[in-house]
Amino acid sequence: MSKIKLSKEFIRNTVKLALNEDLYPSGDITSNLIDNDKIVVVKLISNQSAIIGGLLFAKQTFSLIDNKTKFIIKKKDGSSVKRGGLVAIIKGKAKNILIAERVALNFLSHISGIATKTNKFVKLVGKKTKVCCTRKTIPNLRVIQKYAVKLGGGTNHRFNLSDEYLIKDNHIASSNLKSVVVKAIQNKKGKKITVEVDNIKQLKSILGLKFNTVLLDNMNIKNLKESVKIAKKYYETEASGNVNLKTVKTIASTGVNRISVGSITHSAPAIDFKLEI
Repeated sequence: MSKIKLSKEFIRNTVKLALNEDLYPSGDITSNLIDNDKIVVVKLISNQSAIIGGLLFAKQTFSLIDNKTKFIIKKKDGSSVKRGGLVAIIKGKAKNILIAERVALNFLSHISGIATKTNKFVKLVGKKTKVCCTRKTIPNLRVIQKYAVKLGGGTNHRFNLSDEYLIKDNHIASSNLKSVVVKAIQNKKGKKITVEVDNIKQLKSILGLKFNTVLLDNMNIKNLKESVKIAKKYYETEASGNVNLKTVKTIASTGVNRISVGSITHSAPAIDFKLEI
């Protein structure tokens, strides 16, 4: 799978785009009313218990507005914070801190939200089952969102369509299950192959073919358990569909190796942070 790379250049360029969105074309016309000689000390506080993520994005935001602003990190990415907990201290000119405030908090809120929701799933399934993200990400934010999943203890699925073969229901509907799997095996060139099935009959029709993972989609618990029993000798097993915080523990109890959860990226609630002067 393509590696998630959060280089200094990537973070800087991502933050620059966000600041441009917020400040074009006339800057922060409200904060420009503030005397820019006033130096303040600001506390960055979490209003919720959470897994922290995105601190380097926040730090870069304040730095790009004013490189003399000091951003003193009190919690590391991936660490937990309680409600009311101190995350960082910011020292600098009041006006410049106010200009950067919302963009910095947006990065923190979104990344921490994904990390926190992922961690809830991870705690429920235990150590034997991996919680995986999907490609259900906001366009152009996939690197950031998959980074957040890792912070929460989750596992990254393929990053893009070139990483591995994932033969899904619509590929099968457009062709023939066994023939498309055989074709993938013939053309794999070192790539992993995952095949989606939604019933036991489909699973048995490809049993023994040399691919890596069978994705058991939208099965009830009885069929999922039976499918894992049949497939585990040959393949890594993965479950998807109808996965939420109420169902994930029962799904994991079937013995499946991985559970893919789209909601950890596409529906994670933002964490509420505030700057306190």
